[in-house]
Amino acid sequence: MCSGISLWDRPALLAWREGLRVQGHALVFTNGCFDILHVGHVRLLATAASLGSRLLVAVNSDESVRRLKGSGRPVVPLAERAETLAALRCVDRVAAFDEDTPLELISLLNPDVLVKGGDWSPDRVVGRDVVEARGGRVVIIPLVAGRSSTRLVEILRALG
Repeated sequence: MCSGISLWDRPALLAWREGLRVQGHALVFTNGCFDILHVGHVRLLATAASLGSRLLVAVNSDESVRRLKGSGRPVVPLAERAETLAALRCVDRVAAFDEDTPLELISLLNPDVLVKGGDWSPDRVVGRDVVEARGGRVVIIPLVAGRSSTRLVEILRALG
């Protein structure tokens, strides 16, 4: 059984980030709703983790997901999404954000690598300017065809 902290608050993340910087570790940052975890998420996270020393996953709060995806979402509440992500071997920290974008968190932590899925073009990635201004990079990871939480929700609702 996995145990421990699933969601890290900003002061704890900032202290962790400073420790990584002092030790010369590269921080990789990615974000999303991660409503229903699927193989596309797992592959994105594993690839993201391989791009640096530590991986931080920022997750939209329930309110943020509702604003972005509609009133029927999220299907899985934030605490459970965070616990599931934190249990993955490749994920080092999970944080939540209530804003529509993770720009505030990106600006606070200044990751070395910012990762998004292939449904994003580099010029649309929130926080790109912050990361690149510090010499970091943005990496787009191809999607797994036919796999998305939205599609899974549609299939389940049609069955049900």
